[in-house]
Amino acid sequence: MNICVFCASSMNIDRKYLDLAGNVGAELAKRGHTLVSGGATVSCMGAVTSAARAAGGRTIGVIPQVLVDIEIADEESDELVVTQDMRERKGVMDARSDAFLVLPGGIGTLEELFEIWTARVLGIHDRPLVILDPWGLYEPLKTLVGTMYDQGFARADVFDAISWTTTVEEALAHLEARAQPVRPSVAELGEAAG
Repeated sequence: MNICVFCASSMNIDRKYLDLAGNVGAELAKRGHTLVSGGATVSCMGAVTSAARAAGGRTIGVIPQVLVDIEIADEESDELVVTQDMRERKGVMDARSDAFLVLPGGIGTLEELFEIWTARVLGIHDRPLVILDPWGLYEPLKTLVGTMYDQGFARADVFDAISWTTTVEEALAHLEARAQPVRPSVAELGEAAG
């Protein structure tokens, strides 16, 4: 599968989060999956992609031009897609992915999570969405969504649209259990048309 990983870009986080991202990248590659990422070299984004490549995996990075301009683009990606802005970036990442894995992160990670989660609840897609949260960063979010449901702001299927996990193995097992065919790359689509 092409597995999109949403994760932190902050440089002010505990080393354990970088190690987690590295473990995810290595395990994705070991299992033969392609990593779709935010296309940057910093923090967890850099850790997940460099570990995937070190383990022989394929990486697709998607990054807006503004971040390329500040020299954090992952130029070593097997495929680096440069977009005009953040909205286009998310659209390309979505279109190129068969499944979504959310690691601990900040508000940008939350934005990506909510967009994919909302689309899943609305039936716009049925691709698996998994949160990997070994240290409970997202526990308040789970509680908040439960409260929103209790007060009528969320439908019951909000809980069916996502899996909450605490280990890399558990997270990937959830993704693989709902595996869909890998989407063709842009190059493959062009070859088929030609």
